[in-house]
Amino acid sequence: MLRSCVLFGLLLSTWWGSVEAQSIDLPPRPVTSADASVIIEEVAELSFQDRERRLVEEVLAGNVPSFLRDFVEIEMRGLVDGLERVVLIRVLPDVLSVGSSDDFVRVPLSPSAAQFIADRTNTSLPTRKISDAIWSASALRLVPQPIPPSEVMTTIPVFRDHHWLIESLWPDGLSRGTLVAGIKKDVVLSPLLECEVGRVAIYGWHQQDGSPIQPLYIGHASGWVDYSHGIRLISRRVLVDGVENDLRDVLEHPAMWPLVSDEGVMRDGRYPTATR
Repeated sequence: MLRSCVLFGLLLSTWWGSVEAQSIDLPPRPVTSADASVIIEEVAELSFQDRERRLVEEVLAGNVPSFLRDFVEIEMRGLVDGLERVVLIRVLPDVLSVGSSDDFVRVPLSPSAAQFIADRTNTSLPTRKISDAIWSASALRLVPQPIPPSEVMTTIPVFRDHHWLIESLWPDGLSRGTLVAGIKKDVVLSPLLECEVGRVAIYGWHQQDGSPIQPLYIGHASGWVDYSHGIRLISRRVLVDGVENDLRDVLEHPAMWPLVSDEGVMRDGRYPTATR
């Protein structure tokens, strides 16, 4: 079985070309792009659908900070056919944000909107196991900053306020390309969603001892987006023992899934989108 996986990976490597792609597939940030402070004011009064549409458009147009373009490599391990294998994944150093490097804001999105961006940038959302690996590999592990639950926790002003709570903890002089964890719950992939259509899976927001505030939870409808949700994008190009594979194919493979998940094989390693 493993030999067939490796051969499949070699075919993918040929199809994708060089494995040197270390940056997310987004255009350069246009010089006319609005900073986050402007965008936040403009989307605050929009409907949920219009707000998400605008934020997705900003991201896909390249209006993201420069530090949120280069992937950080993380090594993970798992058993395939009883043998330990090494997988190298590439993750963005922070959760999805819009704006410039000097004026940006972290933006929670629905899983559908996040998947729409992922599909167009050859990226994926993480699994619970990948979320744990990101925390373990992070050079900066911030103390989570929960805001008391309220009816406004799904609004743009609270998104902005929580962003600034995170920023207040950022160490002076530390590079913005540093891999950081402890800032948000991750919107994750889970095979549980195969039986719970129209839900979002959230997990993480690790505390200083590595335990997550949020165990894996699928109780919210997919349209629930609050300040605590973060979108962490993962390159779909992963290396299994040095051989390139598609992360989605690894998740869906009956033998290789333990490399990147602790929940079992997935029939479809993605969220549905409105256009699918």
